Order: sequence, then C-alpha cells, then structure tokens
Amino acid sequence: MSPWPPARPVPLCVLRPGREPRVEHGHDPALFVEIGSLTKVLTGTALVRMAAAGLLDVDDPVERWLPAAPACGITLRHLMDHTSGLPRLPPGIGGASRDPYAPFTDEALTGMLPRLDRLAAHPPGRHTAYSNFGYAVLGAALVAAAGRPYGELLRAHVLEPLGVAGEVAVAPPAGRSLRARGRFGRTLAGWTMDGAILPAGGLWATPRALASVVSGLLVERRLGEPATAWQRADRLLWHNGATRHASAFAGARTDSGDWVLVHRLGGRPEDTDRLGAALLTENRSPVEEAPPYGDR
Repeated sequence: MSPWPPARPVPLCVLRPGREPRVEHGHDPALFVEIGSLTKVLTGTALVRMAAAGLLDVDDPVERWLPAAPACGITLRHLMDHTSGLPRLPPGIGGASRDPYAPFTDEALTGMLPRLDRLAAHPPGRHTAYSNFGYAVLGAALVAAAGRPYGELLRAHVLEPLGVAGEVAVAPPAGRSLRARGRFGRTLAGWTMDGAILPAGGLWATPRALASVVSGLLVERRLGEPATAWQRADRLLWHNGATRHASAFAGARTDSGDWVLVHRLGGRPEDTDRLGAALLTENRSPVEEAPPYGDR
C-alpha cells in the first residue's frame, strides 16, 4: 500500500557552465539555502588568504592563536587538511539528538581546547580523518587572528574578492530563505549551526553564488591555487555538504575546467553526490574515479 500522503518531490537545483539552470519542484537559485560542509572550502580559503595578507601562517601552531590549547603539534594546516587527529565530531555532540550542534557554543569549544592533545586519536600529520571538530577549532583560530567575527573575516578575505558578499551569509536575509517542507507542506526545522560549528558547516548561500564560488576558485583561480580544503579524486576537485534537510555537491575538472553545483532540499545526500559526480564524469572514460561519498 502506498503511504498517505505521498512523499513530496525533492526540490533540485543544478548549475553548470554554458547551460540553463536545471530547477525542479520549487527550488530557486536566487534564494538562500543551507550549504553544510561546503562552508569548509570557504573557511580553508580564508586561511590561505589571511596567510597571504601576512595575518598568520598556515603552519602556525593552534596555541599561537588559541592559548588555551596545549602545545601538541597541531597546526592550522593540519586542521584544514583533516590531518589533525581530532575526531569527526566534538566530544558529547551527536547521538540521537534532533539538534546535535545546539550545545556546541563558542563557550563549549573554549572549554574543550585545553584537552585537544587528549582528544586527538593520533599525532598530527600521520593520517587523514575528516573532522568537523577540527574546522570549528580552525574557525576559532581565524577569528582570533583577524580580531573580527567569522562572518566579517570571510566577507573581507573571500566573499568580496569573489563578488558574492551579498549572497553568502551566516544567516539568510528575511524572506529570502528556502527550506525543506514535509508531506503536508510544513517547513521542516533544521539544525542549529550558528555556534562554534559555523566555520565547519553553518553558512547559507544562494546556489548562483555557490556557482560563482566554484568557478571562481577552481576554474578561474581568481584567488590563487585552491585551498587544500577541497577534496581531490583523480582529475576532480570537489566537496559536498549536508545538513538535516539539505545537501550539496560542488566540483570541477582540472583538465577541462567543467564544473557543477548541485543542491537539493530533502532526499538522501548520497543521491546528491552521485548526481554531481555523474555530471562531471559524463562522456568520460568509465575507469575514471568518481569522488567518494559522505565527507560532510
């Protein structure tokens, strides 16, 4: 027997160079959506740009900017590259909570800093292990080095140079957000992502701005070589992201310059990844690697 009421279609937005936007089921490339861990590529770019401006060095130890942290060998580069040894999630975060990041405030992060050496699963630089927690620490270090809030430093060092400052934000402007809806049309509640987790996955953006970020950073190289916050698979640079009810995939080919931005509201994040990877590898050799899935 079919469920009643039927599941709502998943809103979809796909942006590619030289093509009309593919927009389905009420998505809108001009409205703000959650971008999840695509935030990380902007945070990593901010690190590189701040280093170029002489505000810090990518190999600075964490304790230089966050004195509460012990001298344990973790650098800002380790945090950006996911080689810090820190766990995927902050301690005590996750589980069955419907709003897992709500308790992870700036004060909570500050309280965890003295234990970084004990929280790391292995010495820095030895292994790659995706870490939202690491990016929260990195964001806090950037804030300390810049002497201004995360949103302001990101705007100055990344968003304004890319020309997207008006369409990437810590919070969406009133009346311009697009959120997933349930079967009866009710707007679904998302996660609280504006605390310490913000630099790891809390930004909002319009899909058309994200398209400019992807083409500007990965194809035009407007801010120099892409930060190593981007993931690499063969000739692809990519990253994905997911929140409670939204998912995104962005990537570009280093050989052809082709790029794609996929955003969906609802559905499985893995399907968003598969669509994005398929669009980047279409008409290519079947032996080429597609990106792995799930690094959010």
